[in-house]
Amino acid sequence: MTVQTEKQFEKVPLPTESMVVIPPEPSSIEMKEWLLPKKNSRVRGAPITHVMLHFTNNALRSPQSPYNIEDVYALFEEYEVSAHYMIDREGEIYLLVPEERAAFHAGKGRHLNYQEYGNGLNDYSIGIELMAIGTKEEMLSTIPEETYDSIDPLNMGYTEEQYIALNKLLDDILTRNPGIKNDREHIIGHDEYSPVRKSDPGELFDWSRIGF
Repeated sequence: MTVQTEKQFEKVPLPTESMVVIPPEPSSIEMKEWLLPKKNSRVRGAPITHVMLHFTNNALRSPQSPYNIEDVYALFEEYEVSAHYMIDREGEIYLLVPEERAAFHAGKGRHLNYQEYGNGLNDYSIGIELMAIGTKEEMLSTIPEETYDSIDPLNMGYTEEQYIALNKLLDDILTRNPGIKNDREHIIGHDEYSPVRKSDPGELFDWSRIGF
C-alpha cells in the first residue's frame, strides 16, 4: 500500500444470476480486530476468487520507525484505502476489514487471465498487507534515495514470524473461501496486477515460503 487511493478508476462488476456472493464464515484463528471506518470499504459485489499480497510501512515520514502500528493505521485512514488483514513484524495479524466487504487495496490494474474483471479486482479479492520495505529500486517511486539510505537494513524485507503468520492466514482463508484456488494465478502480488504503479510485495518476498 502506498499513499494513493486504490478505489479510483474501478470498474465495479454488475451482479448476474451466476454471481452469487456468499459471505465467508468468520475466521477461527487468533487475530486482533482493528476495523477501519466503513468509508474505507464497500459492500462486496462479486464472489471471492483471489488473494493479493502487499507491503506497507511509514518509512517516508518516519524512516527510523517505519513500522509503528498506529502510524501505519493512520495512513489507511488518511488516504481512505484499506486491506482486509495486516501482519506486523512480530507476526501479529490484524483484521482491518471484514471479508464480506470489498477493501480498497487493488485499485487500477489488469489480471491477464481475468480480463472480465476490468479494474474491479477489489470486489473479487482479499487483500493482505505485510509490514515490510522493498529494495531501493522498488521504493524510489515513494521514498527519496537519501531517506531510504537512512533506514536500518534490518527493517528491509520480511521476518520469519511474518511468513509463519501468513501461511496460517492463507490456510484459513482458503479453507473458508473455496473459490480461491491455491496457486499463483489466484494468490498474487500487487506488482503482478499493476506493474506500472506497484512493486509490492517485491523481490525480497520469498514466494517459496508460502509454497510456490
